[in-house]
Amino acid sequence: MASGRPPRTAWRARARARITYLEAELEHESARRDAGDRRALIEGMRGHLEKARGAADEDFGWRWLWSGSAAREGVCSNIRNAEVLLIQLVSDEEIAGRASEVMALVKDHLDADDPRRVRLALRLRSVISGDITASDRDLMARALDAAYSSLDDELARVRSLRNILCAATVLVLIGVVSLALYGWLSPGSLSLCFSPQGGSGDTLTVVCPTAEYHKQPADTDPSRLAGPTDILTVEIAGLAGAALTVIASLRRIRGTDAPYMLPLASAVLKLPTGALSAFLGLLLIRGAFVPGLSDLDSRAQVLAWAAAFGAAQHLVTRFVDDRAQTTLSEVRQTTDAVINPEKVTVREGLPTPAAGSPNGAGPHDAPHESDAEDEPTPDGAPRHRRSGP
Repeated sequence: MASGRPPRTAWRARARARITYLEAELEHESARRDAGDRRALIEGMRGHLEKARGAADEDFGWRWLWSGSAAREGVCSNIRNAEVLLIQLVSDEEIAGRASEVMALVKDHLDADDPRRVRLALRLRSVISGDITASDRDLMARALDAAYSSLDDELARVRSLRNILCAATVLVLIGVVSLALYGWLSPGSLSLCFSPQGGSGDTLTVVCPTAEYHKQPADTDPSRLAGPTDILTVEIAGLAGAALTVIASLRRIRGTDAPYMLPLASAVLKLPTGALSAFLGLLLIRGAFVPGLSDLDSRAQVLAWAAAFGAAQHLVTRFVDDRAQTTLSEVRQTTDAVINPEKVTVREGLPTPAAGSPNGAGPHDAPHESDAEDEPTPDGAPRHRRSGP
């Protein structure tokens, strides 16, 4: 029974529409005369659709943040299993109409030399023309199930990478917040103040991220003038620089129908990473780690370098972007449609296809009459050329 509440997300709306369609198909198949012979398949499909609708309508409440993936997996897996069972239920005429759709899914998700894909390709023309056997129906169901399993594996890799990026973002954010709190409680411990050369011999200038102190005694320790918000200010400047690189990287992001918002997770990681890299960059400058750059002359210069180091995080996170794009490109990537039957026969141990056949002989194909006529006789002459009795 459909829920009266409107769906909370777009994927739930699409799932409900698909479930409704499959339920109509199931009712149509249940009304056929021979439905009793397929009662187990009908009940199995009905059970999958009930579970799919229950997962689509489930309200996780405050647990929605980490329960959405589980709900999506439950809905999608049950819908796909129901569609595989539907292949076993529909009539031969409908099988012929669905053959091209199944072949398209198989080409999207199975390797070109996968035996199930090869066998289905070899039988596709016969199935579409109506020459369907029981083994053809079973082959289509198994090939479709294998394609869906491959799709699940592809989406699992997307989900795994998304989870890794989210965990990394949280850990980096915790580190950034911890540094800001530590700087607030003990400003002098991680001081980012500089004392540039200048002034008279008995005074000096101290430059911090939040203030500048002029004409200080020459023996003044710059760390004593560090403010509680110095580290926080530097991190904000670094975050601003990282945000600029996020905007610049949007030109490389392509829209995708894959779930889990992997490009967004990759972009969000840049923000806390930029804040952290800004702090570390200024810390390296203060420690004279960068040759020729040890003291900054003004507060504006300190913040400018913080923003520059925040933007520089792209040198590291761009590898994450590349990994994310590669993972997304592997989802629903149509493989080469050219099939080498000989390669598959070696893997399967099947008879090698006859030479000259464009697709090779499938396991369901009967020998052609021309092949039977040309079969050599015991005396070595082709049968249709024998002149004697």
